[in-house]
Amino acid sequence: MLNVGVLGAGHLGKIHLRLLKESKKYKLVGFYDPDTKTGKKVAEEFGYTYFDDLETLIKSVDVVDIVTPTLSHFDCASMAMNHGKHVFIEKPITNTLEEAESLLNLAREKKVKGQVGHVERFNPAFSAVKDSIDNPMFIETHRLAEFNPRGTDVPVVLDLMIHDIDAILSVVKSEVANISASGVSVISNSPDIANARIEFENGCVANLTASRISLKNMRKSRFFQRDAYISVDFLEKKVEVVKMKDAPEQAGEFDMILQNAEGVKKQIYFENPEILPNNAILDELETFADAITGDTEPVVTLEQGTRALRVALQVIDSF
Repeated sequence: MLNVGVLGAGHLGKIHLRLLKESKKYKLVGFYDPDTKTGKKVAEEFGYTYFDDLETLIKSVDVVDIVTPTLSHFDCASMAMNHGKHVFIEKPITNTLEEAESLLNLAREKKVKGQVGHVERFNPAFSAVKDSIDNPMFIETHRLAEFNPRGTDVPVVLDLMIHDIDAILSVVKSEVANISASGVSVISNSPDIANARIEFENGCVANLTASRISLKNMRKSRFFQRDAYISVDFLEKKVEVVKMKDAPEQAGEFDMILQNAEGVKKQIYFENPEILPNNAILDELETFADAITGDTEPVVTLEQGTRALRVALQVIDSF
């Protein structure tokens, strides 16, 4: 078991603490929070060991789990890496691209592993179909959330849209060619609703919408590719897979056949991939443990987290 320490005891930090305590792959050593009052309260309520000194905790563990506000990600991660510790960092990886690239260099220098908490990669609905997403040419995503003051310190692109940016970059095997976007501040000082059009060098186009001032929650992505349409509902953990193949010579009574203007006939059929229930946060933490103990590449590398941040910042710069 890997000794792990958590930095940050906020809403998400407490979830990480609970899951790491239950995990068979980690031994939870304790946690640090700069707010001593919060730290002592969490320690008393849940029985975790509270460290009032950040460096002392880092020295006591193999893995540092950073669940602090984005502004402090770089300082926490660089301190951990300089002590030779592996780091799990909640998304976005850092506040600036320069910080992210500095962490990449530091990780290589210190020969430590890092993973970024893009948790939707572990969503069971996405996991069920990601291998079927093959060279999509049009993608549409909607990530809408009811207003919550938590997270409004950053633009909605870094708060919500970055989830979809990372998922798209994981399935589109091409470089970004052009980005255009618009964003509007409604309640916060930074944009609360945004739309982005990302064009890739291979011709794929992704249209992304994110809002944190909606009346209902929605997290849906649709992928269109040759002979297939794939819909992923990240919130409800459901998928729709509609595919086409050449129509048989003799169509059955219930076969769905389409014929285009050139007379080519295609048969429509549906796939129902199995969706295996899971705890996505626990999965991302435990696959990181596997990457460390097996010396393999993490599922969401620091490089991938940096690329998602780079595209997200390009979206913001396009406003």
